[in-house]
Amino acid sequence: MTEPATPEAAPEETFLSHLFELRNRLVHALAAVLIVFVVLFPWAKEIYALLAKPLLAVLPQGSSMIATDVTGTFLVPLKVTLMAGFLLALPYVLWQAWAFVAPGLYQNEKKLVVPVIVSSFVFFLIGMAFAYFFVFPMMFSFFAGYTPAGVQMMTDIDKYLSFVLSMFLAFGMTFEVPVVVIVLVRMRVVSLDKLRAIRSYVIVGAFVVGAIFTPPDVIPS
Repeated sequence: MTEPATPEAAPEETFLSHLFELRNRLVHALAAVLIVFVVLFPWAKEIYALLAKPLLAVLPQGSSMIATDVTGTFLVPLKVTLMAGFLLALPYVLWQAWAFVAPGLYQNEKKLVVPVIVSSFVFFLIGMAFAYFFVFPMMFSFFAGYTPAGVQMMTDIDKYLSFVLSMFLAFGMTFEVPVVVIVLVRMRVVSLDKLRAIRSYVIVGAFVVGAIFTPPDVIPS
């Protein structure tokens, strides 16, 4: 005579196995970031100099950036290098996330997720590149040109890092809009006709957000 089945055992085993797999995926992703970070660490100063190049290029002769914190000269390049390591390891991190959720997805969802992950990563990098190569030179030139007489522009490296990271995040997320729109249309959350109908409101909203978060007018009144 067979023993009665215990329906509680299978769900508990499944839950624990998912937790163990999630832990392993997180450990592998974190290890990849740390490995890239360790490889890049000897060039931490050069990486920060590359990040600071747009501002240093517009500072007056003899001006420089400063560090008001005792540990700033070490921690700020360290943070920049860690950020660079995370960006370089991000494809592997996303692959680990994909490998974890893929078994629970339908076939049509799998076909959508992979292009979304790849395009999101690429568009985010494009947004960062746009901010670094086009926005920063114009923005910093404008700020440096408005420096009052008798004032020397000397930016703290920690505040500069915070500003640059926030700009990278803002432009990276902005460049994700096409991906978000395509996903919403493919999932039938919105339709193309609906998007056409609200296009004028979106344009006005973009101008309002731009007016709030951008610097003052480049041409003085």
